[in-house]
Amino acid sequence: MDQKLNSLCDLFIRNRDIIKSEFFWENSYIYPVCAAIFMEKGRTADPERMEECKRILKDNTGFFSNFRGIVKLAMISLLAVDSEPERKMVRSMEVYEALNHHFFASSYLPVASMLIADAVQPSEYESIARRTRRIYDFMKADHPFLTCSEDSIFAAMMALTDRQETELIEEAERCYDLLHDHFCSGNAIQSLSHVLAMVDQPADVKCSRTMDLFYGLKKRGYTYGSGYELATLGVLALLESDPAGQDKVMEEIMEVDDFLADQKGYGILGIGRKQRLMHAAMIVTSAHMEIESTQTMRHAAIGGTVSLIAAQQAAMCAAIAASSAAAASSASS
Repeated sequence: MDQKLNSLCDLFIRNRDIIKSEFFWENSYIYPVCAAIFMEKGRTADPERMEECKRILKDNTGFFSNFRGIVKLAMISLLAVDSEPERKMVRSMEVYEALNHHFFASSYLPVASMLIADAVQPSEYESIARRTRRIYDFMKADHPFLTCSEDSIFAAMMALTDRQETELIEEAERCYDLLHDHFCSGNAIQSLSHVLAMVDQPADVKCSRTMDLFYGLKKRGYTYGSGYELATLGVLALLESDPAGQDKVMEEIMEVDDFLADQKGYGILGIGRKQRLMHAAMIVTSAHMEIESTQTMRHAAIGGTVSLIAAQQAAMCAAIAASSAAAASSASS
């Protein structure tokens, strides 16, 4: 493992452990996402700053707000890495209000709100909220039984690109058609197709690279998850275009996964291997990006920036879905 990747791995685990020790009551699925938020900024989690941001979140939201639900710790982390957390919170709430006029409330809407607040000026919030809803409606028209609240995040990402709405949806549908014979979960395929659609490359090329990566890892004994983890695989497939580059990405995923397997919380009684591989993918994605570019969201579909944004949002969706499933299982037992 090279020095950059090794440093990211150490920072990821250090952040996870700091956050978990300070916020020990949260669901275990959310800790790695929060650790990655700090890691992508090259920052070590600061408990005092996180407590300050927790207060900011509390002061700006009601007791039953979705900002205080499953995603609360992730919202606190996103505030903590911002140079002006109070300003970010206020702007995120303004976006949330705009989105609330077009969507039913959900755990995913606060994530979309912070994404948009980072990307555009306040004068654009309402137009982006409307564009997000139009894209979501296109998704719903193509897949009425698959499209649900988590797709609001992907619709928001698409809304921040410069591509035409119909062009984005048509591209996503082309990717969906090319991928649906390979995986069982229609929801996972749809999320993956949304990620791939944001990058201006031929659909068959993007999908082929995704499948090469999936089967390449499987051949090497590292079976990547085909459920909610799948969207992050698409991000990885977009990192390198040539076969040698893809081989390098696979080697890095395996190295990071081997590293994580030796860490506390990833053993037999900890987070499962499919989730662990997704976390490895998050770290490898960060290693291929310049930290300074991660907030350059105004033209999110240009270059590699979209990959890191999509990886973070896809991982957030995965954490919310896993946390919700775990909570439901606990309630029914």
